[in-house]
Amino acid sequence: MDPGTILVTGGAGYIGSHVVLQLRSRGERVVVLDNLSMGFRQAVLDCPLVVANVGDRAQVLAVMREHGVDTVMHFAANTVVPESVADPLKYYGNNTCATRNLLKCCTEAGVRQFVFSSTAAVYGIPKEPFAEETTPTAPINPYGTSKLMSEWMLRDVSAATGMRHVALRYFNVAGSDSQGRIGQSTPKATLLIKVACEAVVGKRKEIAIFGTDYATPDGTGVRDYIHVEDLAAAHLNALDYIRAHGESIVLNCGYGHGYSVREVLASVERAAGKRLPVKEQPRRAGDPPTLVARAERIRAVLGWRPRLDDLDAIVRTSLHWEERLQREPW
Repeated sequence: MDPGTILVTGGAGYIGSHVVLQLRSRGERVVVLDNLSMGFRQAVLDCPLVVANVGDRAQVLAVMREHGVDTVMHFAANTVVPESVADPLKYYGNNTCATRNLLKCCTEAGVRQFVFSSTAAVYGIPKEPFAEETTPTAPINPYGTSKLMSEWMLRDVSAATGMRHVALRYFNVAGSDSQGRIGQSTPKATLLIKVACEAVVGKRKEIAIFGTDYATPDGTGVRDYIHVEDLAAAHLNALDYIRAHGESIVLNCGYGHGYSVREVLASVERAAGKRLPVKEQPRRAGDPPTLVARAERIRAVLGWRPRLDDLDAIVRTSLHWEERLQREPW
């Protein structure tokens, strides 16, 4: 049987658009559903785009039936941790409740496969610096909780219906398309590499380092940074896995090693050829000193082989995209 169409929710956003690009490059049938509140029409390139909300059951179900959707890749969500703390109901509405409505549509339309965009935020502050899939989930903000609740719903729906799924728990995503076609254009971004590159091109006056007294080699927080193209490739591996009747599974998606804030900023300075304006600030509540993936399982189960596991390469693609946005604003 020929594969059906893949519905990519949030496919006009940062990560979703990179996944769409790779799906299309290998000839998959794809339709994107995005309300364009955070995404960009330009990022979809030549892929069919339906402008709608994931929580709109009638419209989502109609799209699934019209296009013969048998697989959903679900990226549509709000993702800013501080905002989730300030406005938790927005996150439970746009993330958890909308996912519930999407899953209801999947059951009615007979969707057989589901790939879910989850997050390492489900772990909260682990007791160990490395988080593996068996690490207890204890999110410390509504963003992480909203994603964990969605994981639970997906688990239960799969058990009840036979739909199979892969949930990928992302660590710190960064970088942009190596060919410069699309990139991270999110307004008011909070991710470190994006923010630092914005400072390079003059969009920000300074970079804040939150906490310089952690028990890490240079006193700043350590994170596992993964290039968005490698992350996107993991989604295609996940698709192949469930098409081959793999069992439902939750997997970490990271490189398995980390860089400190100071190491990241030094890489940005090397790429830019100039110093960044840095301001040291107190620690932020809830920030773990170190959060790095145990990532052996995704390699073993999905056969995932990252190609861009290099901080300088991640930073270069980020900076090139930021420079393009200065010339050609989206």
